[in-house]
Amino acid sequence: MEWEGISEFVHVAETTSFTQASKKLQISTAQVSRQVSALEKRLNIKLLYRTTRKVSLTQEGQLFYQHCRSVLDGLAEAERAITNLQTKPQGKIKLTAPVTYGEQHILPLLNDFMLQYSDIEIQANLNNQRADLVEEGYDLAIRIGKLSDSSMMAKKIDQRTSYACASPSYLGKYGTPHSLSELSKHKCLLGTLDHWLFREAGKEKSIRITGGIRYNSGLGLVDAALKGLGVVHLPDYYVTQHIKSGNLITILDKYREPEESIWAIYPQNRHLSAKIRLLVDYLNAHLN
Repeated sequence: MEWEGISEFVHVAETTSFTQASKKLQISTAQVSRQVSALEKRLNIKLLYRTTRKVSLTQEGQLFYQHCRSVLDGLAEAERAITNLQTKPQGKIKLTAPVTYGEQHILPLLNDFMLQYSDIEIQANLNNQRADLVEEGYDLAIRIGKLSDSSMMAKKIDQRTSYACASPSYLGKYGTPHSLSELSKHKCLLGTLDHWLFREAGKEKSIRITGGIRYNSGLGLVDAALKGLGVVHLPDYYVTQHIKSGNLITILDKYREPEESIWAIYPQNRHLSAKIRLLVDYLNAHLN
């Protein structure tokens, strides 16, 4: 009894027409009108302004509509979730991820995932440019750092730390910098950006970097650092093994930026897809 009239009211609110609402619901206009009127009577509140030309929401109607829309969306999600549980995940997933992180962390997990779910096929495009998921038809993207697109669903699956480091031979020859200002006196190995991010006195600090070597390849920069050509600033998945082996030495540790989050993001209309939810949960479980 409590649910009667809710769907009719929401459709009228969204179409601003009893006639259009009746067409969407495939019932008579008179039935829509009766249900909405009965709902208003039950609530003892006027939800709609009715004129011969249009229908509009009252202030109370606007508030009630927002809650009703949320409830109906929740019911639809619950129904699809149950349906998904009864359906074996299958089909194609189109995914994009940053190149090196994707090679080292994402692709091996995708291979393991497809061994478990043989009816799912994955097409992965590794690219450091941020793709438009909707325009380019991606189901899922792996993004690092701050998220700018609030229209996407997002789930944190991992984190990374960036290190400033150099080889023992370089530090032995040029000395170890102990402050951010000393970086200007050192040979710095540049990537695609001309600044490095640190944290000083609790605040983010961007340091402009200059140097004679600039590569758009993290692996190339690591190799240059290992060969004593300068100081490098790169995420952990490039340098951790070399730090552990002693071939690279971390510097300026007290200025290191906090960990950055790594996210799986996907369009809202993919939120209820069993295969997408399954893959995101799998990545989260194996990366965190």
